Amino acid sequence: MKSIVLLSGGLDSTVNFCKALRQTQIIKALTFDYGQRAAQREIESAQKICAQYAVSHEIVRLEWLAQITKTALVDRTKELPKLQSSELDDLTKTNLSAERVWVPNRNGVLINSAASFAESLRAGAIVVGFNAEEAATFPDNSESFVERINRSLEFSTLNRPQVICYTQSLNKKQIVELGKELRAPFDLMWSCYESGPEMCQECESCKRFYRAIGN
Repeated sequence: MKSIVLLSGGLDSTVNFCKALRQTQIIKALTFDYGQRAAQREIESAQKICAQYAVSHEIVRLEWLAQITKTALVDRTKELPKLQSSELDDLTKTNLSAERVWVPNRNGVLINSAASFAESLRAGAIVVGFNAEEAATFPDNSESFVERINRSLEFSTLNRPQVICYTQSLNKKQIVELGKELRAPFDLMWSCYESGPEMCQECESCKRFYRAIGN
């Protein structure tokens, strides 16, 4: 089966990319720039990963989404939420954190954009990087979301590609273990909300990544 992969260069998307290499024929990986702080680092990471595996890569720029997004993930005048590692499983804290970095309909926009590529290139699968850990606070990471968007794609496309996620039911630690089995390029990943020379190790994305790898 041919696939389109949404590749941000982070842990989840990279491990799904590596699994898709074994399960499908990846015909294109897409990285989206919607004005997020880490856009350039995500693009660089995805480009390196795709180059290593000789996969076609394309950057999709969504300037309009950046313009209407006022949360801290995009608006650099706002401070990113920071959690202690001990707070990562506190739903009250993580729900507040999620609200502060929420981008309007982000995964809906990204998946439907990828579906256009999938229909045009005759790909039957759209591979995404979701996980059970963050689905608790980001409903667009959940199994219910995937089920419903797959249903909608049956009506909005002619070839009816389906969204696939190999890590949907896994937490971050389990995804790291799967990544090790797949020999995923951990040295090329970028799992940070910021875009500095190194991952900040302070944002929620970093905290979850470093907790999962045991640091």
